[in-house]
Amino acid sequence: MTATEKMKLVARHLDNKKAHDVTVLKITGLTILADYFVICSAPSTTQVKALGDTLEEAMEAAGEVLLKKEGKQGLNWILLDYSDVIVHIFYQETREFYGLEKLWADAEELPLEKILEED
Repeated sequence: MTATEKMKLVARHLDNKKAHDVTVLKITGLTILADYFVICSAPSTTQVKALGDTLEEAMEAAGEVLLKKEGKQGLNWILLDYSDVIVHIFYQETREFYGLEKLWADAEELPLEKILEED
């Protein structure tokens, strides 16, 4: 699966599972870490965990290997590393505090609506 296909699968899954404010940043050329960040939030730590768990299952079913998983501050932030796509699932207040979108302001933000409607 290409990085773009992987990113679309992640974004669609998170949107379908009612993640809040799903944001896709294309970071190709800005870092060697990955090609995309997919960032979302949830109103409770229970939902943060559920989003992480269901995404892991969906990616495993698609044959994608999880390279690293980190849970920060009692499920306030889960990071899932799929090599060229890194997923950040935040508790809402934690997302506002860290402001990854501001830190990566040079990245291209891809419109979620277009991602969801593409094949």
